[in-house]
Amino acid sequence: MPITPTAHIWMNGEMVPWEDATVHVLTHTLHYGTGVFEGIRAYETDDGPAIFRLTEHIERLYKSAKILSMDMPYSVGEIIDACKLVVADSGLRSCYVRPIAYYGYGEMGLATGACRTDLSIAAWPWGAYLGDDAVTKGVRMKISSWIRHDHNIMPPASKTTGNYANSTLAKMEALRAGYDEAIMLNKVGLVSECSGENLFVGCGDVLITPPPSSGALLGITQDTVMSLAGDLGYEVRIADLARSDLYVADEIFVCGTAAEVSAVNSVDDRTLTCPGPRTVAIAEAYAGVVRGRNAKYASWNEHVS
Repeated sequence: MPITPTAHIWMNGEMVPWEDATVHVLTHTLHYGTGVFEGIRAYETDDGPAIFRLTEHIERLYKSAKILSMDMPYSVGEIIDACKLVVADSGLRSCYVRPIAYYGYGEMGLATGACRTDLSIAAWPWGAYLGDDAVTKGVRMKISSWIRHDHNIMPPASKTTGNYANSTLAKMEALRAGYDEAIMLNKVGLVSECSGENLFVGCGDVLITPPPSSGALLGITQDTVMSLAGDLGYEVRIADLARSDLYVADEIFVCGTAAEVSAVNSVDDRTLTCPGPRTVAIAEAYAGVVRGRNAKYASWNEHVS
């Protein structure tokens, strides 16, 4: 999806013109994939733009950095303020926000001890990642031939730039085969997550989402969906799923900051009810809460002003 430039990008404490927000070709993270990042959305609300669950996202950014032993140059509060500044400066009513911490120019080699950590934050308009009709028409899924990272190979709990080479291989394999998205299994063949989303499977009266032990990232949107599903009276379990569970599911949807809540219409050409009733209800509830229409979760909408 093309990027639409805005006026500025925040880099190491300064607002820099978009076209000048560059890094050196010998930037350490460019070579070794050792950055950490977040994907966050700001939505238009009745009280102006609000960044959804901003604090939780920046706290997770810090946890990702800690897993990599990366020293962060700014506090959680300072990064939160910088994200709000970037959104306000953009003038956008809704947008996507991308903070990224990375090892900058100055040292080369696998050791990172002498490397400085740089931090940048950008915001730009971004539509629905899996398509504007993903809630109603759904997306076609393919079980990937690529296996999700094991916890002792690359830490899936850290939202690390290098981890996403794994996801990119799965995504491109699916697209080239004519599908919209990939579902990844772990090394023992259990369902982990999609290339960039968490997965919920409707089986009877229960919604099931894979556990972190499967290699799935603990998603903030996933957590939001679990809360909203409970409010709607749906039972949700975190439990292992086999490939065959996907083929016989009553309904499946995926969720993430970029994809929001998107229905699944088939897995490996096995058709599903799409959109399922729980998918529709949760997607509607999610669309309301991110736009500040649910007083119970008002604290999740962190207003730019």
